[in-house]
Amino acid sequence: MADETTKKIPRSYSRYTREAVRLLGGLIRARRIERRLSVEDLATRSGVSRDMMRRIEQGDPRCAIGLVFEAAAIVGVALFDSDRDRLAGHLAEQETKLRLLPKAVHKPRSEVKDDF
Repeated sequence: MADETTKKIPRSYSRYTREAVRLLGGLIRARRIERRLSVEDLATRSGVSRDMMRRIEQGDPRCAIGLVFEAAAIVGVALFDSDRDRLAGHLAEQETKLRLLPKAVHKPRSEVKDDF
């Protein structure tokens, strides 16, 4: 019997997340088939097991995002912008924005009374 500290709490995903991950998995699968790659071929090129590739294509939200993005990149599913220069520009803008924002967000120490 596992003690209280080792029990895993089941993860719950929003409907939007579940549908988005299923869509991305379906796009990866369709592009893989269009390119005449087997699940095993794509798994090998992505550096994952065949079982993991099946989970990615089925839209399992527990798959690591890097693995999913790598599979998408290999088969040519554009995630943000297919123009690499524009993607690099967006990335630079985002990094600049993040440098200007606070490093952390802290909860206020006391409740603000704003009911005038």
